[in-house]
Amino acid sequence: MKKTLALACLVIFMAAGAALASEPIQLSLTPDVAIHSKTTRIEGLSLNIWGENPQTSFALGIVNGFTGTSKGFSLGLLLSYADSYKGFQLGCVNYIKGTMLGGHMGFVNYVESSVKGVQVGGVNYAGHLNGLQLGVVNYAASATTGVQIGILNLIPKNQWFSAFPDQVAPGMVLVNWRF
Repeated sequence: MKKTLALACLVIFMAAGAALASEPIQLSLTPDVAIHSKTTRIEGLSLNIWGENPQTSFALGIVNGFTGTSKGFSLGLLLSYADSYKGFQLGCVNYIKGTMLGGHMGFVNYVESSVKGVQVGGVNYAGHLNGLQLGVVNYAASATTGVQIGILNLIPKNQWFSAFPDQVAPGMVLVNWRF
């Protein structure tokens, strides 16, 4: 009985500690002028002029920044940026340093590492594409499985029609792919 009680107390203590490590709401003018420090995880709603936290939330702001692995929905009127992101970003410019799982829509979408999902915008860039790019100019440094639809579509790792129909060419007008 004592072991069960001790185990129950330990579980409650750990759950309380995890709950205290995150906050349900963040309001920020800048990352350093906010309700919570920029290292506090936000699990809920974030309203920002410029915010920068690790998050699992809905973020609405002029500039939305996410540190670590964050997820949710981001509506950044000017800019959304993240280390890694799972979910959906909507803004003028969306930038991901690491990986993106989900989608983003904006005038410029840039993912340094890999995209698994959809990019919709004027200019789309993916270090590695596994999904769909729909835009005016689409660029994927490499691709596993991907389709590009736009005015100019570039996948430099493709060879000129040598592996058709699995891949088309390094550069194509209207549509390009690699499977």
